[in-house]
Amino acid sequence: MPPSDGPPPLEGRYRWRAATVGGVVTAFVLIDAEPARVGQLAQEVAAVEGVAEAYSVAGPADIVAVVRVRQMEELAEVVTGRLHSLAGVTDTRTLVAFRSYSRKDLETIWELGAV
Repeated sequence: MPPSDGPPPLEGRYRWRAATVGGVVTAFVLIDAEPARVGQLAQEVAAVEGVAEAYSVAGPADIVAVVRVRQMEELAEVVTGRLHSLAGVTDTRTLVAFRSYSRKDLETIWELGAV
């Protein structure tokens, strides 16, 4: 095999699905915000469809949004289409949950009617 010019393309190399609990994808979106907008922005984030909870936090992010949706495509829409469009959002990092160990997640499934 001849030497390559770099790593193989990602297409077809990785096939994974976010773990779902009862058909619900859970993700944690770390949001960087303009300092003067953090309080108001956290409220706006909490009102976004698909966001279950929002917290202003100390640490490497200003706000953490807990997103619960049924499909990965919906997660993409929430993060890139809705959260990024809010005034004051400067950056986001999304952590997709593989597995839940929380009793609360199981209760949320029942509330969403996913089971």
